[in-house]
Amino acid sequence: MSPIKSRTKPRSRSKQSSKASRAEVFARLVEKAQEGIYIGAISTTTTTVAVNSHLKVMFGYTASTPLRNVRPFEPERFVTPEARYSFLEELKRNGMVTDYLLRLRRVDATPMWVEVTARAELTKTSMSLRIEALIRNVTERKKLEDQTREELVQDKKLAALGQTVSSVAHELNNPLATILNWSERLAEQQLDNVTRQGIETILGETERAAKIVRNLLTFARKPHTTRAMVDLSEIIRETLSLRSDEQRLANIAIIDKLEADLPEVFVDPHQVQQVLLNLVENAEQAMMTAHGRGTIALRTWHDRDEESVLLEIQDDGPGIPEDAQPRIFEPFFTTKDTGKGTGLGLTVAYAIMQEHGGQIRLVSNSSGGANFHIGFPSGIKKTIRRRPLPPSPLPTDIGGGASALLVEDEQALATAVAAALTDADFKVDLACDGKEALKLVREANYDLVICDLKMPHLDGAEFYKAVAKIKPSLLKHIVFVTGDVVNKKAKTFLNETGSPWLAKPFHLADLLQVAREVLD
Repeated sequence: MSPIKSRTKPRSRSKQSSKASRAEVFARLVEKAQEGIYIGAISTTTTTVAVNSHLKVMFGYTASTPLRNVRPFEPERFVTPEARYSFLEELKRNGMVTDYLLRLRRVDATPMWVEVTARAELTKTSMSLRIEALIRNVTERKKLEDQTREELVQDKKLAALGQTVSSVAHELNNPLATILNWSERLAEQQLDNVTRQGIETILGETERAAKIVRNLLTFARKPHTTRAMVDLSEIIRETLSLRSDEQRLANIAIIDKLEADLPEVFVDPHQVQQVLLNLVENAEQAMMTAHGRGTIALRTWHDRDEESVLLEIQDDGPGIPEDAQPRIFEPFFTTKDTGKGTGLGLTVAYAIMQEHGGQIRLVSNSSGGANFHIGFPSGIKKTIRRRPLPPSPLPTDIGGGASALLVEDEQALATAVAAALTDADFKVDLACDGKEALKLVREANYDLVICDLKMPHLDGAEFYKAVAKIKPSLLKHIVFVTGDVVNKKAKTFLNETGSPWLAKPFHLADLLQVAREVLD
């Protein structure tokens, strides 16, 4: 029998060794896990059996903290007592939870969001609850979710506001167009210096009011994300115009060094504007905090070797600390005071540039201040900018006796435009809506039709469709005017028909220029 005994003892020792080896592997796995692991029992007091290092770090315990003192589910760890009660009741009822969201406190009392996946069972006496739990810190993810939720709520508010602003803008643009057109006509008269100065002031303030309305439309009614070949310099100028009043009041100067005739870039203009606004506003805040004033320089150029269009934005503020520079594009990282920044502005800007196949980077600046470079792949087309008409006297011989039909429901504006067309040697008929205009079109031939897009009874789009049936040759002689160019339906109609159009309020010189092109 002795030989048999000698053979079985080594086999037993081998099994024991294998079990020990597996236990060591398991222990190492638990210790290296990147989630908190907790094993213990909860009753009137908490008994901790085992935790891993990651859990200690998560809750802010030191590595040397005794096991008995590591108690993540104690009442003082919960931000709200009701949450602890609900959590334990769920475990008692179902014996487990999966990705259960809790807000707990670290040792230093700072709150954090965690997800708990746990198994639990009541002891025979039902006096304590044995728990085996995985705990994951999801604070950053929760912040991002909350931020996204806030943005969705804001988008809904803007969409609702956009419907109202769209209607208000239309109503405002009509009187603005009337004031602008009559002021331009009066400016053509022989006036004394005081009167001329007053007329010029009215013209300037009307332009300012029109720009405010356009900006309201742009931001209150966010369009769908669409990309097109656009002039980067034009987007920059529009963005700066949004900040012009604030910059003037804050003593912030703008140096504009935008290269002419840059290649166009294929971008979403509204997203690019978001990037620019973020950089400009960051610069403004930094300079105002540092010395109450400042200068922002913007420069564009075409890098032919890389086939890209580049923009440099430089300010004379305090700059970004060297130790913070590697992290400026990280989510929730900010150098601003608490409550003054979300830490997402540059992150969103970086994401937008990545989506466009471009780049954004902070450039070392020995002279101080922050210096950002952003770049876009260039298109093939060159931007050809139409030069604005000089402020010369309005033409008086464009019409040459041609017949014109003016379709406009705003009587004051119709009177001003009709007078300007008459001065330009047109024979003008007036219609207050599309129905009246159709009646005139059936009875007479016209060389030019100027039609408002938004009217009662029969609007411009329906008028266009009716003309296509009864006199299709007239379609290429129709010019539309509208006070709501942001309206998706209006934009789609204008794009599909290819008809020339002007946004209210328009200059009489621009209207006459379009009229000349239609006649030619």
